[in-house]
Amino acid sequence: MADEIRRTTSGIELKPIYGYGDIPEGHRELLSTSPGEPPYLRGAYPKMYRTKPWRIFQLSGFGNPIDESERIKFLLSHGESGFLMEHDRMTADHLYDVDNPEVLARSGDVGLTGAVILSIRDFATILDGIDIENTYAHAGGAVVQHGPFANACYWNVAASRGIDLKRLAGTGQSDFNLTYLGCIAKEQIPPRDGLRLNLDLIEFCHRNLPRWVPVSIAAYNGADSGLNAKEELGLLMANAKEYLDGIVERGNIEVAQVARSIGGINLRTSMDIFEDIAKLRAARVMWSRMLKERYGVDDERARQLRIHVVTAGSAMTYQQPLNNIVRGTLMALAAVLGGAQSLGVSGYDEAITIPSEHAHQMSLRIQQILQNESNLTSVVDPLGGSYLIESLTGQLVEEGFGVFDEIVAQGGYIATLESGWLYRRAVAGSNEAAYDIETNRVAKVGVNCFMDDVSPYEIEAFEAPRDAFDNAMERLVDLRATRDQKVLRDALVGLEEACVSSSNIMPAMMAATEAEVSLGEIGSVFRSSFGSWEVPFDF
Repeated sequence: MADEIRRTTSGIELKPIYGYGDIPEGHRELLSTSPGEPPYLRGAYPKMYRTKPWRIFQLSGFGNPIDESERIKFLLSHGESGFLMEHDRMTADHLYDVDNPEVLARSGDVGLTGAVILSIRDFATILDGIDIENTYAHAGGAVVQHGPFANACYWNVAASRGIDLKRLAGTGQSDFNLTYLGCIAKEQIPPRDGLRLNLDLIEFCHRNLPRWVPVSIAAYNGADSGLNAKEELGLLMANAKEYLDGIVERGNIEVAQVARSIGGINLRTSMDIFEDIAKLRAARVMWSRMLKERYGVDDERARQLRIHVVTAGSAMTYQQPLNNIVRGTLMALAAVLGGAQSLGVSGYDEAITIPSEHAHQMSLRIQQILQNESNLTSVVDPLGGSYLIESLTGQLVEEGFGVFDEIVAQGGYIATLESGWLYRRAVAGSNEAAYDIETNRVAKVGVNCFMDDVSPYEIEAFEAPRDAFDNAMERLVDLRATRDQKVLRDALVGLEEACVSSSNIMPAMMAATEAEVSLGEIGSVFRSSFGSWEVPFDF
């Protein structure tokens, strides 16, 4: 019906037509600012994609280390401008070796969600033949407790090649929203110990790897868990506040320097195109404002948020999966119009499996078509000044800060994890979204409307190698038999001592991974030192 009230996913009412008076008064003064100047409403750089095309950055990995290596090389040869390493979730997230009873019970699933990486030897296999000195990379380590191990292995491989770590560019993740909200796995260290590890990573990178982003706040994982756009923004700023306050309390680094190092973050775009464009613009304004008003940061580079976007995996459907190519294109377009600096497009088979080679190639081609055939790179902030976009941007800034204030009032981001409040908020949003589709309040082509395709499910789904578990067991046996046992014991003792002290754990982690300590051995040290988180809600 033409007169029905329509809203964005955040509940902001959409009018049929917009004018200047719809732009919030406090937002209007920002319209005269230019791209590349605070608060970066209109873009992080003066000329944006004319001089700095967004980085094509796809997540990749499955099976054995050699399989992941070949897929990364395939993507780089087809135009990817950086690579993201994906680790097997059954082993990496829990810090288990493959002979752990929890893994043995589901050995057939090993390698389905990423490559099985047990030690620095596997990192060396994956990275063999890849020019890591001149290629921007994500080393893995998505969950907090896995980050120190994954980063240290990558850095040690680089050092073994004679690469100066101060010149090495890339990013870690160590994301709280994936670890404690989105994909909660067994035997995670408690959040406050996780904060300690992330602060250690931040300080270590500040001293030794100034071009490496030590942690990346993945608000994406909050959004794909059920949070709406304003909640995603509030969560992002509250998570960043924990890092900034923690570093201020330690007193070893200037807050502006920390802000610069953690100012590479991860947002989601989904199918609410206009709201997602506005969300990226709002995130830059909120970041700049928070640093200026809360921390007195005047350094313009520190206040310049760098945004990586991943298109919503949750928006993809297993019904009529080729429709997802259209969805991926639209979500990628929103990221570009919002001014993302880096982009990964979910594979069209996301709802069925990890990306096949063809799905991965299509995700690259979507971005390459947008970059080369559309003139999108010719104009900076092409929707800047749109009454609709500016209205939504201004409202999201204010409502995002409203959620931020709500989190801070409860004691901060980690406190809302510990109480279960943040989880309950995400579940409520997720349930509402599912209900909207089930009751046809929201249309989903191929799911609750236009379901008449002749072959609605047929694609050639990717099948991971079936030898990942056996191969990993063989490598683990060989690793344990051929390491220098004295060096190993000394490294494990050093890591334990670092964990139970107040010293930075990263030097000890570097020594441990260089000594070929296994993933499971790292996990044993962490569990004995920190214990495991008692999840404050029932599944």
